[in-house]
Amino acid sequence: MTLTTGDTLPGATFLVMGPEGPQPVSLGDKMKGRKVVIFAVPGAYTGVCTTAHVPSFIRTKEAFAAKGVDEIICIAVNDPFVMKAWGEATGAEATGITMLADAEAAFTQAIEMDFTAPPAGLINRSRRYAMLVEDGVVKVLHVEESPGTCEASAGEGLLAEM
Repeated sequence: MTLTTGDTLPGATFLVMGPEGPQPVSLGDKMKGRKVVIFAVPGAYTGVCTTAHVPSFIRTKEAFAAKGVDEIICIAVNDPFVMKAWGEATGAEATGITMLADAEAAFTQAIEMDFTAPPAGLINRSRRYAMLVEDGVVKVLHVEESPGTCEASAGEGLLAEM
């Protein structure tokens, strides 16, 4: 499934760090009857992801809430331990952004947003994108052509189209 506007997202289970360790989270449960923003990054702790992409959603979180967005979710093909630490390090967790680990890249592959860049050590990772999803249906989708670019998929880029 090559993801496009109007598509219904497939069901997926992600991982988050809970008090007892990694816990499953159903994307379907997070989307049901809700308006959510989902953005994905090639990797936690990588340059543009840390210095531009996550900060853009921290800056715009309140503006999204004012437009009725119930939750902002960040997805990366990383483990839940890394996602928790990265969420704490960037301030995303303190801001209320949900950090989900697509540890096996199952969701990323299902929506055909995966890529591999061996010279950078990025194997089977997610392309950089952002989308507005209402009750599981993609309403707005911005995908970057290059993993090193964060313009259309930045918080401000998505917000401008809402």
